[in-house]
Amino acid sequence: MGGAGPSGRACPRSPGRRLVVAVAVLSSALSSACTSPPAEPTRLRIATGSATAVYYAFGQSLATILNRELSDVTASVVVTAASEENVSLVSGGQAELGFTQADILPARLPDGAGLRAVARVYDDLLHLVTLATSPIRRLEDLRGRRVAIGAPGSGTAVTAGRLLAVAGVADQLAETARLGVDDSVAALRTGEIDAFFFSGGLPVKAVADFAAETPAHFVDLGEWVEPLRRSYREVYVGRDIPTSAYGTEPVTTVAVPNYLVVDAALPEQLVYELTRLLMQRREELAGAHPAAARLNTQSAITTTPLALHPGAARYYRTHKP
Repeated sequence: MGGAGPSGRACPRSPGRRLVVAVAVLSSALSSACTSPPAEPTRLRIATGSATAVYYAFGQSLATILNRELSDVTASVVVTAASEENVSLVSGGQAELGFTQADILPARLPDGAGLRAVARVYDDLLHLVTLATSPIRRLEDLRGRRVAIGAPGSGTAVTAGRLLAVAGVADQLAETARLGVDDSVAALRTGEIDAFFFSGGLPVKAVADFAAETPAHFVDLGEWVEPLRRSYREVYVGRDIPTSAYGTEPVTTVAVPNYLVVDAALPEQLVYELTRLLMQRREELAGAHPAAARLNTQSAITTTPLALHPGAARYYRTHKP
């Protein structure tokens, strides 16, 4: 309470005291402002694939780069069945980024689709793997055999299913197993299946480990590239699996481009920085997996039927080769 004079009247507050009180209030307000919590970092969940496949290795390296170089971002990877699931996760808001094969996407996306492209990153090659001692030497030899065609939600399942349909053997398999690459390798090793398909960038670690331990044979699929292109879309091309990939005889197979896709609602500047780091850190990404070495600005912009995200498009416009 204020002091009182001899007559009992309250003594007026001095100007100096009022100034002290004002300074204290201002200091308290400034202190509160300075200690308010910082803004939450932007979460970037990267939908990848099996932990022993290319998407995962690429995604892990990309997440490390983003966390290191973008202070307002927290990036992490999500293990998935791969392409089809990744598109679903990004479209549905359960991931912000994801990898997908081009043939998973419809020929034309509906208006308002919440998916945009950052880059075409590399090509997936379809592997048809069996034992070196197996009589399976051509695609048609799968008739009456037990074959793993990829996990549900994977790009492998889509491409292998189309290939088997075009070849007319889809309904002539003794057994169809819906397995990912790790389970496929294990099943072939123990004799539960006779062959398996897997679509991935060279080399696929799980396949390389298997071929290093067990004599393996890769079936040549080159003759089926044109039938696939005619029956579906021209996203399919022929590519070689060289001896250097797995130490086996070289073969030609079906390849399909891979895209890195994002939620269309991500801020333009964030996707610009993401694209910049994707291109400028190619050597580091290639250290995680050689497929990343194929990244370049000329091929990156070819992402039909997806439009580039405005942030990615701006990066490519300002960094022409």
